[in-house]
Amino acid sequence: MPHILMIDDDTELCQLVAEYLAMDGFSLQAVHNGKQGLLAAQQGQQDLVLLDVMLPGLDGLSLLKALRQQRYCPVMMLTARGDDIDRILGLELGADDYLAKPFNPRELVARIKAILRRVELIQQDNSTSSPILSVNGVELNKHNRQVSCQQQLLTLTATEFQLLELLMLRHGELVSKEELSKSVLGRHLQQYDRSLDMHISNIRKKLAHCSEQDKIQTLRGSGYLFLSGPA
Repeated sequence: MPHILMIDDDTELCQLVAEYLAMDGFSLQAVHNGKQGLLAAQQGQQDLVLLDVMLPGLDGLSLLKALRQQRYCPVMMLTARGDDIDRILGLELGADDYLAKPFNPRELVARIKAILRRVELIQQDNSTSSPILSVNGVELNKHNRQVSCQQQLLTLTATEFQLLELLMLRHGELVSKEELSKSVLGRHLQQYDRSLDMHISNIRKKLAHCSEQDKIQTLRGSGYLFLSGPA
């Protein structure tokens, strides 16, 4: 039974989500304070964290930043509708996805399942192909989920890892935003959803720490291309 940790000070919402997730075979632990939520998340007993931005004790963005410095755990941010800044900051700090309140419980379940599928795919051994991808100075190991650039280890979220893997597998080829969104995020590309762009931006920033070359090219309105070699 997948275990979800929900950190949100809205007790009624937590109860509603717990009841809805139970129907899909999930268990949920609710914590209503940011500092207590961070302690619970650090224990590592959950498969995914639902994290509200506005929290007493410690806000959600500060909590996410502290958590990412210690361990990786899939995190979905819960933001107020229209709070684009919070969504962007959350993705920059390493959130795997976000969902605006108020939300449809069915969409919440679908998003949770999509994230957990991404993590499961990463963790599975791929017996039909080499576990190592090496393209243009970047090496990606599918077995231990490690990525290195010019021999420097990088820390990626599950979403970033899978996006990079797909782009590297198709290096030298344009991959459309729609394909990336469906294959990795598990949903059709939406007009005002910037999460895909933010994930790619995060990957670029991490690669930039060890290479002056921008290894991912953007074709505006079309998609992204991972360069096969130096331009």
